[in-house]
Amino acid sequence: MPNAIAAILPDSAEHALTHTLRGIPYSMPTCTIDPSIERKSISGFKFPLGVYPVEPMTPLIGYTAEFEPEESAEDMGDWEAWPDQYVFDIVVPADRVEALWHQLFAMMPGRVFPIIDYIGHDAYREIDPYMAYEPIGKEKVTNALRQYRPFFFEDGMVGFGAVSEDPFFYIFVDEHKIVTVRVEPEYRPRIEKLLEAFEIPPREDPAGADAAAHEHRSILVTSPDRPDLINGDEIVERMRDSWRLVLNVDPDSNVDDEGEELGITPWVCLARYSTDQSPHDQYAQLVLTADSLRRAEELSQDTVISKLNPDGDWFDVVVISANRMLEDQAEDLLKKIPKSKSLTKNALANETLLAYLTLKPS
Repeated sequence: MPNAIAAILPDSAEHALTHTLRGIPYSMPTCTIDPSIERKSISGFKFPLGVYPVEPMTPLIGYTAEFEPEESAEDMGDWEAWPDQYVFDIVVPADRVEALWHQLFAMMPGRVFPIIDYIGHDAYREIDPYMAYEPIGKEKVTNALRQYRPFFFEDGMVGFGAVSEDPFFYIFVDEHKIVTVRVEPEYRPRIEKLLEAFEIPPREDPAGADAAAHEHRSILVTSPDRPDLINGDEIVERMRDSWRLVLNVDPDSNVDDEGEELGITPWVCLARYSTDQSPHDQYAQLVLTADSLRRAEELSQDTVISKLNPDGDWFDVVVISANRMLEDQAEDLLKKIPKSKSLTKNALANETLLAYLTLKPS
């Protein structure tokens, strides 16, 4: 891959694009754990490979259960009101999370709304929250968890789960691999019976990795000799397609995690496109300024179409990532891209395309 492309892309995107553009087939991609990573264990409690405490602490297996009354539709915004529910927060060692998930997931109905939280690359948002707005068959979730097991059950950069409407049933395994279950009151005995079978006791203060200062890390490794091995960014891209996930943020505003309005900011976007003549996925990278996610995506799509499809033939463009950057990050990135524009005051006052690159194999 050319140096300019390597400079603009994070390792994850460079890996995906190199293999896609070279046409190396991998119909069954998978992922694997970096063998150099050692598991942290305290008093026999095994922590996930991707998240571990960095100060002395005593891990405690157990769960809490609290009743929460129905939330009003007004409180829930665009969502239906959640009913009266019991909330279980469950701490178990890393080697027992997968078995617990499967037993809980078996209680859910056949179609669910998947969820992913991903610690991504946006400079102003710690977690990218993805959620499906239409249900899918449970087998799609189960198949993906099997195919990418190390990512979902060991990686410290991702949390995942699912929710159903009738009955209301919510399971989420967060990035610390702490399990949260929300169920209608009649399900409480079933959940407690399951936890008893797993020898998980009720406890006021269960303690996992998030109970102390801790580190998160990605645990996946890729190799040029193994094009079937993909990384977290690539897995999330595939899950967005397969699970019909949408980034669950307001597309028409531009705020940080504290709700502070940011105005126009620099963005780096990755667009995937295909045509009748070239049906295989291809990618383009863009650096631009915009005042919202929607405008960043629209400008990316319009640019790709105008540059690559001036005749208006069939053309499919999907913006698979749009991440905001700090100004110094954008300036450093633009210096590495040939024929890019500078990040001027005018560019921060009006939406501007600063760099465009069609990604090609080396």
